[in-house]
Amino acid sequence: MPATPAVTVAAVVQTAGRFLIVEERINRRLQLNQPAGHVERGETLLEAVVREAREESAWCFEPVAALGIYLWRTPLSGPPILRFAFSGTVRDHDPTRPLDRGIVRTHWLTRAELEEQRARLRSPLVLRCVEDFLAGCHGELAPLAALTLEEATAYAGRATVALL
Repeated sequence: MPATPAVTVAAVVQTAGRFLIVEERINRRLQLNQPAGHVERGETLLEAVVREAREESAWCFEPVAALGIYLWRTPLSGPPILRFAFSGTVRDHDPTRPLDRGIVRTHWLTRAELEEQRARLRSPLVLRCVEDFLAGCHGELAPLAALTLEEATAYAGRATVALL
């Protein structure tokens, strides 16, 4: 397993007790996830999470707080995943905007509905982020907001992360 994790971001949005979830086709299987994806070279974590949310859900995501930093070692042979999750709000939905490749549709699901769909979750990080959101784990944006891909990768070695 490579020592360098794949750096990803995730947008956690709750409205009226329901969370914004994308349904995506991964290896011919439909899975559920928050709007999330890899950070691209030259963009900050905040730029990446806003871009990924727009591409995957057609919503404009406005980050409000840092939710957590999570390290997940997939049981498959891929690299570990380092997820920087942000909570926030959405506005300006564009239903005519094509969703990112592989995204089938978006849903607004309760925590209980996500629990019922546990076998379809892309990773344990999906439910963990929801649980942390509901537990009130909302931190300052500033320490993470401007980190680039390279800085976030280096940050992984110094940070305390939730291991799943």
